Amino acid sequence: MSDDEADPELLALLRQHLQGKLTLDEEPETGVLEGAEYVYDNSIDVAVNMRATKNAAVIIHDQMQQKEFSTASWSEHELHPKAKDESTVAFIFTMDLLNFSFWSLLPEEERFAVSYRDKTWTGYWSLVASLQRALEEDIPITDPHYWQNEEECNLDSLRYIFRSCTEEEMPMLEARLACLREAGQVLYEKYSCSFTKCIEAAKGSAAGLVNLLARDFDCFNDECRFEGRRKPIRLLKRAQILVADIWACFNGEGYGEFRDIDKITMFADYRVPQILATLGCIGYSPPLQSLVVRQEIIESGSNYEIQLRACSIWVVELIRREIKREHPDAKINAILIDFFLYDTMKQLEAQGKETIPHHRTRSIWY
Repeated sequence: MSDDEADPELLALLRQHLQGKLTLDEEPETGVLEGAEYVYDNSIDVAVNMRATKNAAVIIHDQMQQKEFSTASWSEHELHPKAKDESTVAFIFTMDLLNFSFWSLLPEEERFAVSYRDKTWTGYWSLVASLQRALEEDIPITDPHYWQNEEECNLDSLRYIFRSCTEEEMPMLEARLACLREAGQVLYEKYSCSFTKCIEAAKGSAAGLVNLLARDFDCFNDECRFEGRRKPIRLLKRAQILVADIWACFNGEGYGEFRDIDKITMFADYRVPQILATLGCIGYSPPLQSLVVRQEIIESGSNYEIQLRACSIWVVELIRREIKREHPDAKINAILIDFFLYDTMKQLEAQGKETIPHHRTRSIWY
């Protein structure tokens, strides 16, 4: 073919494009990391300390090695389900559908807590304990058919399922009921009442499953506007942790097999920013510091809150890169770092060693 002749393959591609028939199988991207970097670049209330972040990477890697922290650590917790079947997928979907806003302003002995298996559980674990207790009582709390039954699944039944051993009720029960209702309807209309069908539809892509959740379920579409950026900032905490929990529970096999699991970022909540601040990786402007220390409410979607969450995502990414730079063969990703940091912060809380409170935001996003 001479230089003057057109490439027939290129012409065919162009013709398909002009006729609207060209489809390129591009790998899905969530856009979370891209948005987090933008907020980091434009943040004025949350600053990242690079030296402290590098030091944290060393500490985190060493401790994760010592504790042999891996996907197996997920199933080792006594409350997490042990079976590797569809019932566990349903349990995890229900768990992360309701995995938000457990904090309390009351003293530790008065806050919402669940008594189960001769122990008292708070925070995220109060949710898991409540679900396990309900299943033992033959309440089908993980069944989408139950969520749509307004006679059986209502505020009164949720008050019973999530009953507390203190006077404080589980926060945001009405919002939790709305999440169950919506998810039940979507699963019924699009996925044969089974979250496994969502996993199948993602075709082995973790990013694809996150995007599917954000697209089809409003209660997973955790995104917001940040000044100066036309596109929304996607944070997608519960969508990402749902995929991560499936991956960890099934140890990257079966339902948990995703070819691009490393595209999942840290899950932007209130605990990981707290430990990143404790480690000195992030610092706050005086007005934001004052709000956090005084435990005042920071509105969901406010610039303060977006900076806290997005900068935390970016710092965990920097920690991951630093560990991989120093230890190229390390089996590490943002998910395992997040799990480790969350567990560590909860241990510090239990030991009364918190040096700074976590920020207070009420929302269904985390």
